[in-house]
Amino acid sequence: MEITNVMEYEAIAKEKLPKMVFDYYASGAEDQWTLRDNRFAFSRILLDFFIKLCLTLFIRFRPRILIDVSKIDMTTTVLGFKISMPIMIAPTAMQKMAHPEGEYATARAASAAGTIMTLSSWATSSVEEVASTGPGIRFFQLYTNIVNMITFCHRFTLPPFLTLKNFEGLDLGKMGRTDDSGLASYVAGQIDQSLSWKDVKWLQTITSLPILVKGVLTAEDARLAIQAGAAGIIVSNHGARQLDFVPATIMALEEVVKAAQGRVPVFLDGGVRRGTDVFKALALGASGIFIGRPVVFSLAAEGEAGVRKVLQMLREEFELTMALSGCRSLKEITRDHIATPWDHPHANLLDGPRFHPRL
Repeated sequence: MEITNVMEYEAIAKEKLPKMVFDYYASGAEDQWTLRDNRFAFSRILLDFFIKLCLTLFIRFRPRILIDVSKIDMTTTVLGFKISMPIMIAPTAMQKMAHPEGEYATARAASAAGTIMTLSSWATSSVEEVASTGPGIRFFQLYTNIVNMITFCHRFTLPPFLTLKNFEGLDLGKMGRTDDSGLASYVAGQIDQSLSWKDVKWLQTITSLPILVKGVLTAEDARLAIQAGAAGIIVSNHGARQLDFVPATIMALEEVVKAAQGRVPVFLDGGVRRGTDVFKALALGASGIFIGRPVVFSLAAEGEAGVRKVLQMLREEFELTMALSGCRSLKEITRDHIATPWDHPHANLLDGPRFHPRL
């Protein structure tokens, strides 16, 4: 089967993976409104009126023409690392459920693409193991102690042949009750509800590594993250796996970027499936994007080769979008290259979408 776009890997993964594993990777919180919105907001917003009238509004391009785009530079620098494109791999848990090589295969694919992968605290491979997969591996370990309810709803249990490397030495199997999974019970006991911005400041006293705050969706938290000393911000709703009805990340991005005022880089995580999505995120002020589900779905379908293909397809689509928009480098991608539904908030929506040149 010839794969023509990133989204096709989800259907293949659904056929190959056990239902429990696929549901873990694919599902979101509660009714999954935010999960759907993460994807749909790149192209449309559905407004459901009481009279059952729905409008479709798009984030559209405003391309420039007659610009020499024979040479396009997609390289950028993230936290001191020069990478080939502003497309990176998000921290995705338990990748060995998708493929026996798990994070190893993903790391090799990221290295071949000249980009960065982030390693989840719920990884099934250790930092040392990933680092040993080969030269040129560039990655960060990201930790979180937030657990999503979908794990409990689906009575998720870690396959017996896998280990969470950051939890080795803890006998998770004996921590659970008979009606629950040991993993779920253990994690539930590890959630610290007292975490605050003071903890971000404390982290800076024990490490010289840059600290990125993930999960920011508002201007208020963006400002607090900067005040707390964050080196960067990731606009994320954690793959829509935590709180349903929060905004899609692309919808929240511009608010956070404006609040950051260029003091720290802002990245986007969630819903990216096309190179056009990458362009829209950068036009709204993101310094780069992270992809998660496309990685595990392609990993399940074709292993390392699948992840390589996902990164290559997104790169080629993004490069084509830059060319057709008249942009030769990332710095030439500006807010003027797109028009969004919120550019004209006072337009009469019942008259349909109206997109006028930005003044």
